[in-house]
Amino acid sequence: MKRINYLLLSALLALCAGCGRQSSSSGEEKTTDSILVLREQGSFFVGGSVVTAPGSYDTHQPLKANGQTLHGDHAYVFYQIPAGSRKNPLVFLHGAGQSAKTWETTPDGCEGFSIIFLRRGFSTYLIDQPRRGRAGRSTLDETIKATPDEQFWFENFRMGVWPEYYEGSQFPQSEEALDQFFRQITPNTGAYDEQLIAADLAALMDKIGGGILVTHSQGGGPGWQTAIRSDKVRAIVSYEPGSGFVFPEGETPEPLQTISPFGPLTATAIPLADFEKLTRFPIIIYYGDYIPAEPSNNWAMDSWRVRLQMARLFAACINRHGGDATVIHLPDQGITGNSHFLFAERNNVQLADLLSAWLKEKGLD
Repeated sequence: MKRINYLLLSALLALCAGCGRQSSSSGEEKTTDSILVLREQGSFFVGGSVVTAPGSYDTHQPLKANGQTLHGDHAYVFYQIPAGSRKNPLVFLHGAGQSAKTWETTPDGCEGFSIIFLRRGFSTYLIDQPRRGRAGRSTLDETIKATPDEQFWFENFRMGVWPEYYEGSQFPQSEEALDQFFRQITPNTGAYDEQLIAADLAALMDKIGGGILVTHSQGGGPGWQTAIRSDKVRAIVSYEPGSGFVFPEGETPEPLQTISPFGPLTATAIPLADFEKLTRFPIIIYYGDYIPAEPSNNWAMDSWRVRLQMARLFAACINRHGGDATVIHLPDQGITGNSHFLFAERNNVQLADLLSAWLKEKGLD
């Protein structure tokens, strides 16, 4: 790790120029034209394994695998620690088809959650999960197909019905922003493995001494599994978890039916002792807009209808076992227009304020 003594990041000053973001009403966020002072920043890899091919390495035949090693299945971590950092760092895990870019600069060039909360005094750790992005070295083969599919993702992420955005959408609606968003999609370089991701994240929690895990979408499942593996998870903030929900054996709900091409949404049964580990700390789950209460003939809306329903069942089960879990559907709070990428849209400062208030309420800041 490289230490930086009170580095002035003047390059960050122009990040939000012309964004038109709402200013924070919490009084916590410094203006984006203020100097951001870091005590330390750097990057490292955590977790993973080493595969060794049989035989002995021969320097005269260097292209043969014999005796050679492959380091893979690790996670990549980029961290920033501000001067006078708060007690709990935020550890950010992306969702499907994404990398740590999810939490950085937004598609329209504004400050994302990692920078917003850095300005609010939190140390931040941004993850590229194993077999994705900068942690692309996999121990398993993978075929990556160049399949045009971006209109599918536009609809699946509830931005609209291609090519139209939903009325009132908070997603920045410019050609440049959409181009930037599509370019941040990145493939798996090996099979998706929830337990592998959780193992690497648990190793990270051990390395940094614990923190608050902030997950998005497919990252929700590895998030719960990380907390089962590690007692150093102090809270979980989950934005629109779409899969990986766990319940105690004997309490797993029936699959939830939907017209989504993904098929019925199922949950995973785990031992009660493991599930009860999710009751040791507070959990909050946020969902955005365009999620109907009743079945819909819009496949993407219907897909997220059952995911919100499953999240509510999950939270209720945690609370039944003595935990502290809350599900927030933003329109119920009067906050409308958010897609699946709610934390990277035009009202992301407002959503950051919601999270800041919850962290304060729970004594985590």
